[in-house]
Amino acid sequence: MEIRNNVTEFVLLGLTQNPEVQKTLFSVFLIIYILTMVGNILIVITIIGSKNLNCPMYFFLAFLSFMDAIYSTITVPKMTLDMLYGKATISFQACMVQLFLEHLFGGAEVFLLVSMAYDRYVAICKPLYYLVIMRWRVCFLLLVVSWIGGFLHSLVQLLFVVSLPFCGPNIIDHFICDIYPLLELSCANTYKIGISVVANGGAICTIIFVILLISYGVILCTLKTQSSEGRKKALSTCISHITVVVFFFVPCIFMYVRPVCTFPIDKSLTVFYTIITPMLNPLIYTLRNTEMKNAMKKLWNRKLMSSCKVMDVLAK
Repeated sequence: MEIRNNVTEFVLLGLTQNPEVQKTLFSVFLIIYILTMVGNILIVITIIGSKNLNCPMYFFLAFLSFMDAIYSTITVPKMTLDMLYGKATISFQACMVQLFLEHLFGGAEVFLLVSMAYDRYVAICKPLYYLVIMRWRVCFLLLVVSWIGGFLHSLVQLLFVVSLPFCGPNIIDHFICDIYPLLELSCANTYKIGISVVANGGAICTIIFVILLISYGVILCTLKTQSSEGRKKALSTCISHITVVVFFFVPCIFMYVRPVCTFPIDKSLTVFYTIITPMLNPLIYTLRNTEMKNAMKKLWNRKLMSSCKVMDVLAK
């Protein structure tokens, strides 16, 4: 007998049901979202507007900031509005769209971080061949591969969920539509799908995380042969990359390398890698990067001078 999907919308319980705590969290996450958007957009504008940052490393960083801005937008605006109104519902179709976009940008970011690690490996371990290997055509190809990888990963996740019947209940103990909470609501047996999710998401994250750690280990070993100034500059960049990799991958591995089940800590971890990490990335990359800080100062000083000239002309 075929089980039909009787669910047209889901109820999201969010982070808490306490109205007072919800109001506090609304203010906190609204500030975090504003900082995230300002920080990431500032990086994108600085890289586009600065001739000194016209190299593959900053090309990838600009797209990482773009992805972080969109990734945060998928989650935070709805979550903050839900906290403001004290009730959260989402239609089945909107839930599927949110699920797809989450994994699209999250998956693309995973592969983009691999591209960034490869760029640093070539720059530090094979500096004489850097301009030959990291041609702009190669950079665009790596970016396209990142988007394709994220799309395929997200499409598989979506197909797993869309094919399942939901006949009630429709209450999700989360603040977003994620795959494990949805699998727990399905009327069908999701054991095999859970194994597939682990293979698609968890295994990929784990393998790529190990590869990234090994690659950065090789890079750090190679730094011993560099000059003191070159070693300091390369080490600062690598530490920034490693920090971002750890912040993003460790929570994801915990979330998806396990059978279909949910834990109370899941919501906190999801907050960290979907909301906190996109806000921290601009700080991590700018505070440890002298070139980026100098480019920001020059760019915004130039903008300020242009504005002053315009005001002077208007005044005359």
